[in-house]
Amino acid sequence: MTPHINAKDGDIAKIVLAPGDPLRAKYIAENFLDNYREVNSVRNILAYTGTYKGKEITIFSTGMGMPSMGIYCYELYKFYGVEKIIRIGSCGAYSPDLDIYDTLLVNKSYTEGNFALAMNNENCHIIDASEYLNNVINETAAEKNIVCKNVNVLCGECFDYYISDLDAMLQRLPKEYNITAAEMESFALFYTAKYFNKDAACLLTVVDSHAKKQEISSEEREKSLNEMINLALESCIKL
Repeated sequence: MTPHINAKDGDIAKIVLAPGDPLRAKYIAENFLDNYREVNSVRNILAYTGTYKGKEITIFSTGMGMPSMGIYCYELYKFYGVEKIIRIGSCGAYSPDLDIYDTLLVNKSYTEGNFALAMNNENCHIIDASEYLNNVINETAAEKNIVCKNVNVLCGECFDYYISDLDAMLQRLPKEYNITAAEMESFALFYTAKYFNKDAACLLTVVDSHAKKQEISSEEREKSLNEMINLALESCIKL
């Protein structure tokens, strides 16, 4: 047990799918897992362990933002022996080439923030996902005829709809990284995985588009991400 997780030894699988929303974790457990059980409820950060086609998997919600993700992935890797975490979340699109409900796989995560400096005294702002996990996910997508676009993302510290001048922020982003979408957790996950020499990946579904001025409701965000969820679960079978 940790200050943030009340799961016992053996309650959490070696492979974790990590949605931000606790209710999404509950939805996945109820609709996709067999023989699932609740293994964490501290601060209502819900987590469930069960099986998918015989593979033991834990669905562990992480909350919003890098500090929250940083706490949970650190404790899962260090204290619970987790080897692989795949974030399954939502994102906003900055490119007109991305559409609502597109499934994205993150190659690189860029942040303007100082998560790495705070955690490990390192001036790092760009980090890669696990090549191994991304290869498995891309292979699974091809086998299942799921269109999965590989992208680089901004991992922001502020929800971009609240930024006073979004265009100015976008102009600051390094052009060489071709950042086409934004979310708020992947950098902390990837960096912590690297710190522990573990694996991490991030699958996203586009739920709003600044380029096309489109968005979906919070209810739709909770329950309309099934293609991404299926891709993550099918990928886990191979791990």
